[in-house]
Amino acid sequence: MESTTGHTVAELVAARWGDHRPGLWCEDVVLTGHEVAAGAAARAAFLADLLPPGAEPHLGVLLDNTPEFPLWLGAAALARAAVAGVNPTRRGAELARDILHTECRILVTDRAHLPLLQGLDLPGVRLLLTDTAEYADLLTPYADARPDPSRATPHDRFLLYFTSGSTGAPKAALCSQGRLAAAGRALAGQFSLTPDDVHYLCMPMFHGNAVIAGWAPALVTGAGVALRRRFSASRFLPDVRRHGATYFTYVGRAIQYVLATEPGPGDRDNPLRLGFGTEAGAVDAAAFERRFGVRLVEGYGSSEGGAAVRWSPGTPAGAVGRAAPGLVVLDQETREECPPARFDGAGRLLNGDEAIGELVNRGPNPFEGYWRNPAAEAERRGWGSPRSSEAESGGGWYWTGDLFYRDIDGYLYFAGRTDDRLRVDGENLAAAMIENILARYEGAAAVAVYAVPDPVTGDQVMATVAGTFDPLSFAEFLLSQPDLGTKMAPRFVRVVERMPVTATNKIHRAALRKEGVRCADPVWWRPPGEGVYRRLTSADLEHAEGP
Repeated sequence: MESTTGHTVAELVAARWGDHRPGLWCEDVVLTGHEVAAGAAARAAFLADLLPPGAEPHLGVLLDNTPEFPLWLGAAALARAAVAGVNPTRRGAELARDILHTECRILVTDRAHLPLLQGLDLPGVRLLLTDTAEYADLLTPYADARPDPSRATPHDRFLLYFTSGSTGAPKAALCSQGRLAAAGRALAGQFSLTPDDVHYLCMPMFHGNAVIAGWAPALVTGAGVALRRRFSASRFLPDVRRHGATYFTYVGRAIQYVLATEPGPGDRDNPLRLGFGTEAGAVDAAAFERRFGVRLVEGYGSSEGGAAVRWSPGTPAGAVGRAAPGLVVLDQETREECPPARFDGAGRLLNGDEAIGELVNRGPNPFEGYWRNPAAEAERRGWGSPRSSEAESGGGWYWTGDLFYRDIDGYLYFAGRTDDRLRVDGENLAAAMIENILARYEGAAAVAVYAVPDPVTGDQVMATVAGTFDPLSFAEFLLSQPDLGTKMAPRFVRVVERMPVTATNKIHRAALRKEGVRCADPVWWRPPGEGVYRRLTSADLEHAEGP
């Protein structure tokens, strides 16, 4: 089968009808492309009979990465319905809130996830348990359905996927069939993906990364998809070899977990040619390529689709890519464009105070809003506090909520989330810049940097290090880093066995900031005026935190 130029997800799903090559692998299950299209068609016909008249055509999917997940995505596209991927790490009232907020009248799940739903008040929500005989019986009458994409349009709502914000309830970002199909085409073209590729999906499909960066380009090209039920670092390489995977996506700390597995002499003997994702960091990306012979491409794309930065040959080390037309770095207060970054001979950023700002897309963008959240949508478009009033310039632009700086040649460097900015002794710092330096420390398997209050004014730098930590060698390491600014050295270092992460393997910074220095793990600190780290004691807390 050749790739298709379908402009809806429904067209892409239907295009696999008649494709009898293997198209979907999960553990011992193998489905052809035709069987995937037929399974989606059967579920689409079933869904059309299930949805109550007049209800929003929304269904929730609370599953691991099993074949049922992509089958229901395909079904929703054919039925012009929308899927809300439900995060299984949410609990109680928060979990119920996600399901009810997105107005899901159907919840597709299995018996393994039933304990999460016990005791929840979910009025009007019908459960479908995919691993029961009753479910199979319900689908039987629709077994002869054929995929019909003719009614679907590019504007049909298709995904309601939750963003993992650090504060407040997650927002359900909207994605249409047209936007997802366009994203798949763009990635397939950027990476020269073909029908002969196999996409390894080890990131959870309730998150946008796996669906947008992994599943969508496979739909476009007709490539196979290999599912891992849940991410496993130890099974990564065996899975890749077993399925002949050539392309995979990642997010957060996944690359660090793979690198932490025991190296083997045959690690480079694998079919992979490319990994695409975010937050691996330059140190781990280089280590991954040395060990496995596979290049990682670090991309940037806001979850909501309002801005993207593409890597291209010639991109300097540490940069994400060149700014496309419309992408600018703006001062959040003045709303003026920040001046280009200046570096010294060691690569140290000299003008972070004025060069670091929020990445904003002033051009046309595909941001489609949030479900039932006008305040968050207004803030993202620049109408909300604290950025502006509607009368001021900049309303209607897409404000990413991410910090960047730009060099004289137009290349963009990621500097963290807007709430990752630190102000130390009157100087603005970005957590991501400090993390990139601390990641070089030999004992660090993972690093997170964040602000804790200074007893007088502003912030102090705190780092959490997963791995081994020696206070003397760490202090010596800091002195030897030519690009570590005078305000960047951590005042506090928390040492953990394993970095706390979210369900999508992103570092749980909100939890780290909330606990600060008063945590159960050992904390080392460097008192003002001293260059050596020592254990923080209860007697030190008064001096460290102030009265």
